[in-house]
Amino acid sequence: MTSVGVECTFAQDGRIQVRRIEIDGRWLAVEQGRQWQDQTGRHVLIMVPNEPVRELVLRPETLTWELRNGRAPTFLA
Repeated sequence: MTSVGVECTFAQDGRIQVRRIEIDGRWLAVEQGRQWQDQTGRHVLIMVPNEPVRELVLRPETLTWELRNGRAPTFLA
């Protein structure tokens, strides 16, 4: 897993709306899919343009975000 920066909002009922993620100093706008919570944290599916669906996990013990499911998005120059 890769640690990432996340810009998001938290709803009153605990749902999270992810707006963008920061990887290697670059902010990327994302679309969001479903979310759920289990013993490892809050999971949010996100889509970065031209990349496969990824999973973000908010770790409750550290309040840090981790990107699951493979490599970080590739950047086109």
